[in-house]
Amino acid sequence: MPRISHFFAYISRLRWIKRWSLMRNAIHEDVAVHSWEVATFAHVLAVIHKQQNPNTDVDPYRMATIALYHDATEVITGDMPTPVKYHSDAMRKAYKGVEQKAQHELLALLPETIQNDFKSVLIEEDLSDNYQTLLKAADRLSALLKCRAELRAGNLEFSQAEEVVHARLIEMNLPEVSYFLDVFAPSYDKTLDNLLET
Repeated sequence: MPRISHFFAYISRLRWIKRWSLMRNAIHEDVAVHSWEVATFAHVLAVIHKQQNPNTDVDPYRMATIALYHDATEVITGDMPTPVKYHSDAMRKAYKGVEQKAQHELLALLPETIQNDFKSVLIEEDLSDNYQTLLKAADRLSALLKCRAELRAGNLEFSQAEEVVHARLIEMNLPEVSYFLDVFAPSYDKTLDNLLET
């Protein structure tokens, strides 16, 4: 009989970890909700990428799975606000080290018979550049839309964050991101009534 694993009990606690914790929020966001949104964005970015690059190593379904687990380590580390994480090279490197250790700790919680399957989605350092880039883009798209939702709610606390995240997305110079911003992002500014009219 396999040993008991705490892996999914840990994962289920992502719903209790608040994001954007150092900022006043009009709209609550937890890591579980964020992870689901990033997975949907990562999936569509990978679909677009695959259409534009038929010989790519990127599988949209694996991309979605990677994104589902991309912040799983935060059940161990908590959510580190981006301005703190990137405050200096020393902070960024230190946090990256903690994050990598947490990924391996989570992997070790799984039964050995399935660890290899999960390693390919849990351990980010093992991902190809294409997967890492699309994951980062999906994560930033989620952050951008969160900032814009806060601004629409009248919360100016997110105005500088919106500018910074948008600039970082543009710097990535990805056609997949441009497609998303042109085709999908404008609808986020509409009310439900507006969406139903179309």
